[in-house]
Amino acid sequence: MPVTAKLSRAFYERFGDEIANEIVNWFNAVDETYRADLRELNELNFARFDAKLEQRLAEVKGEFVAQMSGLRADLTGLIAQEHAVTLKWMFALWMTTMLGMAGLYLR
Repeated sequence: MPVTAKLSRAFYERFGDEIANEIVNWFNAVDETYRADLRELNELNFARFDAKLEQRLAEVKGEFVAQMSGLRADLTGLIAQEHAVTLKWMFALWMTTMLGMAGLYLR
């Protein structure tokens, strides 16, 4: 929101309307230049921030994917080990059951 510079009435009376208006216009032009420079600087800083944020998000995503892949490999190995143990116990229980049933049948 631009702010228009105004000078006191005494300034206008002392130097005249033409000079006072010229000074006011110059102040307003300088103000607008500074505002434009500040806007441009803010846009550049935001663009740099956005680029760094994108880079860091990509790094975090890569690390996350790598950790998830490692976790998946570990979990797959653990499931395979437990599967082998479960098969051994199932075989042992079925053999015990079959021997018990055979013993009852042969009796």
